[in-house]
Amino acid sequence: MAITPGIRALYCLRVIQPSLLTFRRNVLHNFAPMFVAAQDDPLLDKYAAQVQALPLRHIHRREAMAELSTLLLVQGVALSDVTPPAVLHFTQENRRARSALQPGNKVANRLVGQGMWNVLHAMGHFPPATPPTLRAALMRGQRTVEEIVDRYPIRNQQVRALLIDYFTRRRADTDYSTLKNLVLLVAHHFWEKIERVNPSQADLRISPEHYAVWRQMITVKDNGKPRDGQDSIIIAVRSFYYDLHTWAAEEPERWAAWVAPCPVPPSELHGLGARRRRINERSANRTRQRQPLLPVLVEHVETRYDRARLLLERANKATEGERFAHDGTDYQRVITEADRKLLRHGDAVPTRVMEESSGQLIHIGTEEEAAFWEWAAVETLRHSGVRVEELVELTHLSVRQYQRANGEVIALLVIAPSKTDRERVIPMSAELFHVVASIIRRHTRTGRPIPLVSRYDPHDKEWGAPMPFLFQRQNGTTPAVFSTAAIQEMISRRGRALAEVHHGFRGLKFTPHDFRRIFATELVNSGLPIHIGAALLGHLNIQTTRGYVAVFDEDVVRHYQEHLHRRREVRPEGEYRDTTDQEWDEFEEHFDRRKVELGSCGRPYGTPCQHEHACIRCPMLHINPKMLDRLEELEADLLARLRRAQDERWIGEVEGINLTLTFLRAKREETQRRARRPAVDLGIPTARRKEDHCWPAIHAGRS
Repeated sequence: MAITPGIRALYCLRVIQPSLLTFRRNVLHNFAPMFVAAQDDPLLDKYAAQVQALPLRHIHRREAMAELSTLLLVQGVALSDVTPPAVLHFTQENRRARSALQPGNKVANRLVGQGMWNVLHAMGHFPPATPPTLRAALMRGQRTVEEIVDRYPIRNQQVRALLIDYFTRRRADTDYSTLKNLVLLVAHHFWEKIERVNPSQADLRISPEHYAVWRQMITVKDNGKPRDGQDSIIIAVRSFYYDLHTWAAEEPERWAAWVAPCPVPPSELHGLGARRRRINERSANRTRQRQPLLPVLVEHVETRYDRARLLLERANKATEGERFAHDGTDYQRVITEADRKLLRHGDAVPTRVMEESSGQLIHIGTEEEAAFWEWAAVETLRHSGVRVEELVELTHLSVRQYQRANGEVIALLVIAPSKTDRERVIPMSAELFHVVASIIRRHTRTGRPIPLVSRYDPHDKEWGAPMPFLFQRQNGTTPAVFSTAAIQEMISRRGRALAEVHHGFRGLKFTPHDFRRIFATELVNSGLPIHIGAALLGHLNIQTTRGYVAVFDEDVVRHYQEHLHRRREVRPEGEYRDTTDQEWDEFEEHFDRRKVELGSCGRPYGTPCQHEHACIRCPMLHINPKMLDRLEELEADLLARLRRAQDERWIGEVEGINLTLTFLRAKREETQRRARRPAVDLGIPTARRKEDHCWPAIHAGRS
């Protein structure tokens, strides 16, 4: 290409100002150093010095210089004119140009300009309020209530203003993601569709005919598929109307004009409990399907990580061109020409090996990195039961320790709340502690502490304070926290790989929440009290934990047998024998002693009366319905004694008689209630005929 040096010179001298697409069509080697030298710009020289001063790899320094030189060329500006919006525009135009040149290539969608942004921000070129990273600048942040509502076309401006006021008030007691969902349910699924049914609708008084049409509309999605979340829409609409009713009593001047009968009849909620039980049943069935497959998945990620780790260790010890065998496969250590360039600049080179049987070049360092994080994610999820949002929020500060009175030290994992505002603590098992320690050791293996990184919350659309997050990795020039989607993709990738060799994974998908449900099921089915399981899972309501637990039929039988076995072990061995005549007489005598005037005493076998025979006050007394008349006599006698005690001013006696009267009347009411219950006829058992006893044996003999 004889004309390439000439074109490069014309670009450097700014004789030609190409479009970004035109510039990207040709690769111009050493363009950035020549461009910087031709500009003779002190500010650009300062930028180049800043690039060299930052602790970046050579490839990232080269990219930072090339990115800025390209921006200055295609936009025709000097560095002093470069602003954050100009860099953002350059980044988006790069995506379009690269996608046009490399259609279908995912790498073409990569953010270009991150290193340039970091250097410009570090040298103080941007205003102080500018986000520190390019990715942070690309995130829009939270929208206002008006912007969220205006995403949906609402014709009636008065109703639009009402909805904005309503959501503004609700925003005070809810988070941003819940607010967005509420706007979706009420503004989009309810009012926008009501205006489709009746374009002239001007108030909240919906006729039954229009409601019936709307109700039919929400049974299907916009794409024609059946809608599963109909109950959420119905509940949100009812809450909307009842909130207005309540607020109108407090502020009639603001809300009373919009009060109208709720169009949702109570019958809409009939069967809600049954539908929720169906959801729990589907979740339990999902858990029952995946629990037997969990050991297979765990073994797969462990084996894959161990193989990649050992292969990386072996390859790092090998010299260039050296052949070695690992796990029955022959490899050769390879250093490419690109790696040699990095070595000349003092950069570390990635470890590459070539599989001799296939000739495939493997970046074993990248594979080991991916295998490690897949193993760490699966192990942390299954041993802690945390939500995936809580997993990516774990930091080095989450690891604590507690020393018991006996000197034993227990490792704790502090879980930041993701759905509630209550922090919780999980005692770490040996397996969980091993995983967390492996993550920390991986981050600190170079002798530096875990990098402080800001995490973007995709639900609240906010950036958090810099923290030493455990689940983070280097993304080019900037460390970044794993997203929840990245964790899901890791697990899905392993599931797809297993589906090729294990039929149980075909058509089945593991999600991070499946590990949480399996964790809860194993806790409760292993005998842990469910309220302790709820505390470990961070559930405010124990019924939520019950919904997480899948009960297996074999577990029910096994636990019942274990209960019988434990109960037999704690009893003396000598009790498992035939009773003697004396013991049987004592047993019958016990029940004879429990018979009293008013009925029978329910105290346990072998125990004496602990209430000094004050039967009317004793909770163990069971009144015989035939003795109700006797209770009337006792009450009359107590009332006579009460009057005498009041006349004589026997204050202690008055208090005692009143207490006895309270117990007597309570027992009388309970006995009368039991007496009104209909009797259940169980029938009289009859002896089986002799032929009935013999038939099974005869039948068995014939067969």
